[in-house]
Amino acid sequence: MTDRSFWQGGFDLLLSPTTAAPPPAIGYLTSTPEEPLRAFVRAAPFGAFTFPFNMSGQPAISLPMHWTANDLPVGCQLVAGYGREDLLLRVSAEIEQAAPWAGRRPRVHA
Repeated sequence: MTDRSFWQGGFDLLLSPTTAAPPPAIGYLTSTPEEPLRAFVRAAPFGAFTFPFNMSGQPAISLPMHWTANDLPVGCQLVAGYGREDLLLRVSAEIEQAAPWAGRRPRVHA
């Protein structure tokens, strides 16, 4: 998606999931002496969609647009072209105004 032709082809924003899996249970992303890489392997689905834009430096934002049955947020990621933070923040603010989430908290949170 870092190809400029996507943005020059008339698209302003890209919408994707933030993660490839719902929020895990507390303790799921841990390792053990017997499996020292378990947390690393288990964490892979949680960076699959954000990784390309973290590496490319494109502006992106995750918005909590859905909540699971266990009251955990599920994010939608918006990505803008290089230097288009203004568009990303403007659209994100409009979405937050239409579907506020600031007051929502999962039952278990830090």
